Amino acid sequence: MPKYKTIDEYIDAQSHLQSERLQELKKAIFEAVPDAIETFNYGVPAFSLVQNGKRDQQIMIGAFKNHVGIYPHPTTIVQFEKELSQFKQGKGSIQFSLNAPIPTKLIVKMVKYRKSRIESELNK
Repeated sequence: MPKYKTIDEYIDAQSHLQSERLQELKKAIFEAVPDAIETFNYGVPAFSLVQNGKRDQQIMIGAFKNHVGIYPHPTTIVQFEKELSQFKQGKGSIQFSLNAPIPTKLIVKMVKYRKSRIESELNK
């Protein structure tokens, strides 16, 4: 697996459709949390939702042959179970077809929810 220096480098290395969908995910994440910090986790783009965010405090995205995926944390998937029912899911991930637009409003809501959960855990 290539080692990318930036998330934009990772996105630019993907096919046209993968790149477009990843840009949509990235834009939605930053709409929800403008001060998210770009990083990598497990070799895929990750966005720390809080300063020095560990893996559970990040949202990850990735490109695959027939879809792009987002890893918002299992509690977020459970919280938005009904809205996500039309999308294929894996362990801790949601898969979006390359042939359909990303549900950006839903992604924004999910990322805001996850950040609020992280902040409430940090403030205990």
